Amino acid sequence: MSVAESRQQSTTSKLVQRELGKASKLIQEDATAVGSLAHEAVISGAYFYPIRGIIYFLTHPKLFEAVWPIIMKSITMSATVVALMTFFTYLPQVAFLAIISGPLAFIAAIPAVLAESWVIIQFINKAFYIKDVSDKIFDAVLAQKGYADLVEKGRSVRKSGGGIVLGKSLLRPISSRFSTEGLIRYIVTLPLNAIPAVGTLFFLGYNGQTAGPAYHGRYFALKGMSKQERNTFVQQRRGAYTSFGAVSLALGLVPVIGTVFSFSSAAGAALWAADLEKGARGTPSSAGAKETQVAMGRSDEL
Repeated sequence: MSVAESRQQSTTSKLVQRELGKASKLIQEDATAVGSLAHEAVISGAYFYPIRGIIYFLTHPKLFEAVWPIIMKSITMSATVVALMTFFTYLPQVAFLAIISGPLAFIAAIPAVLAESWVIIQFINKAFYIKDVSDKIFDAVLAQKGYADLVEKGRSVRKSGGGIVLGKSLLRPISSRFSTEGLIRYIVTLPLNAIPAVGTLFFLGYNGQTAGPAYHGRYFALKGMSKQERNTFVQQRRGAYTSFGAVSLALGLVPVIGTVFSFSSAAGAALWAADLEKGARGTPSSAGAKETQVAMGRSDEL
């Protein structure tokens, strides 16, 4: 092995150790906070926005016509991943979890396989520009609720026939739902699913702390918030973001159609952002009994 290769391996090893160390520290800090957030999460009502996103998705089919081809590809890919993971890993994990969960291993292995599949699906989905599609869905819903002026700060918008048509994004795509630290925390906490019911609930709540704020990454970008402003904004609503993230993550684990819920959660996040804007500046002039007519534009304009 050459000196250069040895140095590269050493650097990579140090990087992994550093990230694991940071993640472990965050795990210790966040684990103690999950319980205290429960009350705030319940009274916030933010956990209902992912459900509202599903309802909005179903009641506004024309709004999402432009992105359906990408969604269908994502569904097909998700079905393939879940089928393969179930075929190759379910029974081996049942055998392993039998040591911990006993006769409940057959049940405990289900969320474990789905959670592992979710990680793979998230990586593959990047090839289908899922983040760009989610951003456009977010912008479309926000504009339809009367906040096109905010959307215009991050996307080209043109008027057409009394409504508006969305063009390409003017901002750099936001990174994936999980940061490196968040993804490591997710993987490290996967064994919690070995504990039936309670372990899975803690797994969702714990990782919801990371997933929740990520769904408003586009909103923060449109608002032009600095990193410090984002952190302060999230900290003031930590329970709400945790509950939103937990429910969105749970929906994402649903076999095959979980990937559709990733898109509907983006719509739910936009509905939440619209309510936040309404509370901050009142009802926009374009809002009212009739929603703004919005077209998604061409599927290649993400």
